[in-house]
Amino acid sequence: MPAAARGGPLSRAYPDRPVVGVGAVVWRGERVLLVRRGKAPRIGQWSLPGGAQELGESVLEAARREVREETGLELARVELLTVVDSITRDEAGAVRFHYTLVDVWAEAAAGEPRPGDDALETGWFTLDQLEGLGLWEETLRVIRLAAERRRAA
Repeated sequence: MPAAARGGPLSRAYPDRPVVGVGAVVWRGERVLLVRRGKAPRIGQWSLPGGAQELGESVLEAARREVREETGLELARVELLTVVDSITRDEAGAVRFHYTLVDVWAEAAAGEPRPGDDALETGWFTLDQLEGLGLWEETLRVIRLAAERRRAA
């Protein structure tokens, strides 16, 4: 059924329901991959690679696609990690953005990341370097959780 017949694509700003997104905690050795966002929300901030899940796409397929589009990297391993709610309200209290983020952790395949799609910059960071980057508190929590799961695996 065409998008117009379904009511059109879901608006990301002031949506009528949450948008499902994926985020990937991508590891190479003891470093985690981050991207500097080129679009709202959190434009200009460091974050996990990720984005909206597409219709007909599994969460793991979405994670692989988003990492590829934003960094050019393929993932060698992908596992589910956690779910995070990201709700941003405007000055009047209306919901401007609402994402249900399904986070995964993954190991990067060979190659070097390069910014693409909506990423302004990419970088590898040790856990000790994360505090000074101004990351969203939930991103820090998810990365720490991924580090624990990775050690346990």
